[in-house]
Amino acid sequence: MLLSRRRSRSRTEARSRTEARSRTEARSRTEARSGSRSRSWSWQRWRRWRRSRPFWGGLLTLLSGAWICVLPLAPLKIMLQQGVAGIPSVLMGAVLIVLGLTGWFAPPQRVLAGILTTLIATAALVLSNLGGFLIGTLLGILGGGLMFAWQPYADRRAGNRTTENRTAGGSASPPADGEPRTPTPTPTPHHDPQGAQP
Repeated sequence: MLLSRRRSRSRTEARSRTEARSRTEARSRTEARSGSRSRSWSWQRWRRWRRSRPFWGGLLTLLSGAWICVLPLAPLKIMLQQGVAGIPSVLMGAVLIVLGLTGWFAPPQRVLAGILTTLIATAALVLSNLGGFLIGTLLGILGGGLMFAWQPYADRRAGNRTTENRTAGGSASPPADGEPRTPTPTPTPHHDPQGAQP
């Protein structure tokens, strides 16, 4: 009798252990799933943010501004200009940093920011230690060009659809991304009194 009680206790303890293990495994699986979902969600959010603005142009402009701004703080042996003449370097670097941030956080102003970035980076070649020993100037010109040339992704897709419709000669194209199909008007033939063929 005593032996059977011990066996039943050991069986119940073994069951409780296996149930606890299965619960912890289930929790760890759900936590892993939710962690991977949150990581993928944050990665998608980051990609969406990066693609909705001139990210690389702004980054190169920020690097250019930082390089031009920090260079006057270098030791005297490295510097070409020192003292009051180093103030334009700091100011131009700060303005380039602001323009890079403008490209990131105010994408509609990207054209103006790109033009000003290119002009200031070119002026830094003369006013600021050869534009950060040419590195700052080259980064600024490249960043300004990228900011100026960047176009929103949605506008490019819409532009591609309209050009496809125009080149198709008015024929209806299959809808993309589940959009409703709208027929495009076909040109009506008209009679030319001078006999020219359309």
